[in-house]
Amino acid sequence: MRITLRDSATALLAALALAFPAAITAPPAAAQAQPVMPAPDPDPFYWAPPDLAARPNGDILRSRPVDVSRFGNADGWQITYRSTNSSGHPVAAVTTVLVPRGGVDRPLLSYQAIINALGTRCGPSHTLFNGQLQEAPVVNLALMRGWAIALPDHLGPTSAYGAARLGGQIVLDGIRAVQHLPEARLGHSPVGLAGYSGGGMTSGWAGALAPTYAPELPIVGVAAGGVPANLSELANGLGTAPHPLFGLGFAATLGLEREYPTSIPLASGLTGAGLALRDRIANACSQEIIDAGANHSAAEVSADPARINTPMVRAIFDENSLMMYPGVPRAPVFVWHGNGDQLAPLDSIAATVGRYCAAGVPVQFTVFPADHGPASLEGLPGVLGWLDGRFAGQPAPSNC
Repeated sequence: MRITLRDSATALLAALALAFPAAITAPPAAAQAQPVMPAPDPDPFYWAPPDLAARPNGDILRSRPVDVSRFGNADGWQITYRSTNSSGHPVAAVTTVLVPRGGVDRPLLSYQAIINALGTRCGPSHTLFNGQLQEAPVVNLALMRGWAIALPDHLGPTSAYGAARLGGQIVLDGIRAVQHLPEARLGHSPVGLAGYSGGGMTSGWAGALAPTYAPELPIVGVAAGGVPANLSELANGLGTAPHPLFGLGFAATLGLEREYPTSIPLASGLTGAGLALRDRIANACSQEIIDAGANHSAAEVSADPARINTPMVRAIFDENSLMMYPGVPRAPVFVWHGNGDQLAPLDSIAATVGRYCAAGVPVQFTVFPADHGPASLEGLPGVLGWLDGRFAGQPAPSNC
């Protein structure tokens, strides 16, 4: 039996006990206690040029047309552009944009897909074309509405899963790059942001960072669903006992280690089983990570599970937790969540919404009686309708 994000963790525990994998074999003793980076993409389109540091954020490094005929009457391009990582250093990022043929300055939706991965091959610039992008129907829905849609590889060039603030910066610079691409004719388009789960977390960060990081962007709305707003809460929820989705929590910690190698020296405290699991998923996509980590726990992979709560690690988790970021979006916000969400508890995002409301941000907050997976589908019609209103310039509703 395969476990997916849409499955109920509680209902599958008995089946998992029967399907529990054999003991993980430890790697050779010579395995180095360093962050394991993903294999670089073999396509030179993704590579950073030598003059990267001299380029401004959002500057186009290279672009190419791509065949998006499977999505209908649209043109598509991929763009490599300059962005900035969590340490302030330049990175090369990639986004893919699809534009319905005809018209100028169509509404632009930056859609942050659920990636949950450690391999660079798992980003939308690949999965959009190999059939592995689970949210591909959203692309069709956007194009049918006459919107252009951009899908950034928002985990960045090291696939730093969990580094949500980095993702927000990559999203904003990706919008800049799309608007700089002459062929797309989107230079003055109103912009909406949307995403669910990890994509919702990144969308929320982009919205909150925009007033200071990219104040010139005409962002008219931010739709974020199923947001894990408190990473410490997420890590402890998935890691303290055997859990069917433990692999996602472990992978997020590995991704944060890639982005903060001196602050989260995870590898030095891993057991042999932990090193083996790390190496097994170092280039893995979401389902591979879930399968490899199913029903494992922090006690199995770490010699000191409590170190996840040390001040240094907690500081990095807080730096990437939307709940802890004091800034607020300038644009109206739509938030949807399941009140039975076992992956991203409701309280943290509700507290974030309360802070936005107190600051005067118009927020439409919708809670469904559902777990994490079903809530994503239940919220989609409302998200599309809400974005229609924002692109049309209508006053934003609020239930603050």
